[in-house]
Amino acid sequence: MKNPITRRAFLKRTSALAAGAAAWTAARPLRAAPGPNDRVRVAILGCNGRGMNHIAAYLSLPNAEIAAICDVDSRALQRGLDAVAKSQANKPKGVQDLRRVLDDPGVDAVSIAMPDHWHAPAAILACAAGKHVYVEKPGSHNGEESDWIVAAARKYKRQVQMGNQRRSWPWVQEAIKALRDGEIGRLYFARAWYTNHRASIGHGKPAPVPAWLDYSLWQGPAPERPFQDNVIHYNWHWFWHWGTGELGNNGVHAIDLARWGLGVDLPRRITCGGNRYHDLGDWETPDLYVATFDFGDKGIVWEGQSCDPRGFEGEGFGVNFYGENGTLTIGSSARIYDLKSKLVHEIPSKMEGGYSLDALHFGNFLDGIREGKVLRSEIEDGQKSTLLCHLGNIAWRAGRTINFDPASRKIVGDDDAAALWRREYREGWAPQV
Repeated sequence: MKNPITRRAFLKRTSALAAGAAAWTAARPLRAAPGPNDRVRVAILGCNGRGMNHIAAYLSLPNAEIAAICDVDSRALQRGLDAVAKSQANKPKGVQDLRRVLDDPGVDAVSIAMPDHWHAPAAILACAAGKHVYVEKPGSHNGEESDWIVAAARKYKRQVQMGNQRRSWPWVQEAIKALRDGEIGRLYFARAWYTNHRASIGHGKPAPVPAWLDYSLWQGPAPERPFQDNVIHYNWHWFWHWGTGELGNNGVHAIDLARWGLGVDLPRRITCGGNRYHDLGDWETPDLYVATFDFGDKGIVWEGQSCDPRGFEGEGFGVNFYGENGTLTIGSSARIYDLKSKLVHEIPSKMEGGYSLDALHFGNFLDGIREGKVLRSEIEDGQKSTLLCHLGNIAWRAGRTINFDPASRKIVGDDDAAALWRREYREGWAPQV
C-alpha cells in the first residue's frame, strides 16, 4: 500500500495532468481511414467489469484488432492483456494513461468502459485526437456534457456509438417494428423497470491509496477527493460526484427502449420520487426511483428497485408499451397481448449469425467506421435517452417537478435545478469543444 499522497505532490501531479488535458483539445494525426475490408485497431479504455465484455466482443469480430489496453488499475490492466493474448496473435500495448493511447496514430478507435465521470471527457479528448469512439452508457455525467459530447462528434466528424446494445438485438428490432406497424394501435404510454438485490456498501474510511491504483488518474476530470475504501471499483455509481445512480446505470437501457418504441425525443415535464429506503451505508443516490416523463401526447414512467428483486411481468428488466388495441412487453422476449390480456404473439430472443448479442452492437460501430453505415445508437440519439436520466436525477435532487423546453434544451423557471445541469471540474480538466 502506498502512503497517502501529500498535498504538494498532489498539486504537482494535478498541474501536470491538467496541462496534458489542455493540450489534447487540438486534433491529432490519424492513419488513413479504414476501408470496407481493412482492420480497425481499437484501444480498450477501462477493464473492470464491462470492459472485459468489450474485449470479448472485439475478439469475436472479423477485421478488428485490440491495439491497446488502458486502465489505472494495474491488476485490471493485466487481466485485459491476458484475455487478449489468449485469442489474438498481435500483443496489445498496456498503458495506464489514456493520453498515451490518444497519442498513437496507429489506433483508429477507442472503446470506453470507464466510470461515468470519465465518459464524456474521454470521448471528447478522443474525438479531438482523431479517434472514433464507442462509449458505454450513460455517455455523460450531466446535461452539459451530453451537449458537449455530441458537439465533439460533429466538430471532429467522428463516428461515436453509445452502448445501448439492445438497439442492435434483432428480436428487439422486430418488436419495435411491430409497434411501428401498428400491431397494438396508437401508442400513448410506456412503463419501464429495472430491479436488483444490491447490498450495503457500508461506511467508508479514509485509507492509503492501494499500490495497484493510480488514484489521481482515476479521478481525472472530477474535483479531487481523498481516497475512501468503499468507492472503487463499482460503488462510485452511488455517489453524485462520480456516478449517475441506478437511473443512469441501468435505467438508461429501459428508458431508451421506451423512447425508441414511442418515437419521442425530449420531455416537457419530469418528476422523480423515491428515496434511500434500505440501509445501504454511504449511498447518496436513491435505491428506489419512480421517474415520470411527459411528452404531451405520450408518457414514460421508469421504476428502479436497486434492492428489491421482484419486478413486473415476471421480469427484472423490461418495458410495457400500451396502445389502444393492446400491450407489447419487451423483457427476456417480446410478447403482444390483446385488451383482455390474452397472449396473441411472442417474439423469442435469439442469437444472430453466431455472434453474441453484444458483438452485434460493436460490429455496427466498426461498420460505421469502415463503410459509413448508420450507427444504431449514434451519440446524438443515445444522449436523448441519457438526458431523461439526467433530468430525472435533477428532479429527485431538487425535490420537485422540472419543466423543460425541448427546443432550447433548458430547464425552465428553476435556477437551482438548472445549476445541476453542469458540474465543476478539476482545474484544467473542463472539456473543450
